[in-house]
Amino acid sequence: MTLIIILQAQGSSWPSMIFMVAIIGIFYFFMIRPQQKKAKDQKKFVEEVKKGDLIVTIGGAYGRIAEIEDDTFIIEFERGARIKFAKSSVSMESTKAANAKKAST
Repeated sequence: MTLIIILQAQGSSWPSMIFMVAIIGIFYFFMIRPQQKKAKDQKKFVEEVKKGDLIVTIGGAYGRIAEIEDDTFIIEFERGARIKFAKSSVSMESTKAANAKKAST
């Protein structure tokens, strides 16, 4: 009797396969692809930043770029404090929001 149940379950594998492929496609288009686009935009943003630009780090520190090295920035804060940060520590969304707010005032 169990052999008959197993054979019947194997006969209906195509709808299950189509469902799994659909789930993988949904994950790709709604989760993986947007993350890849965001990472590409972040990389492009960091490459376009130049000396004198106002930036915001991921930690929330606001400052201006004083020097640019290979994979680091030296950021100057108020009263002349200078700290070296990795380029990956710049927040694209926060920087754009801060610059838009500054431009509107």
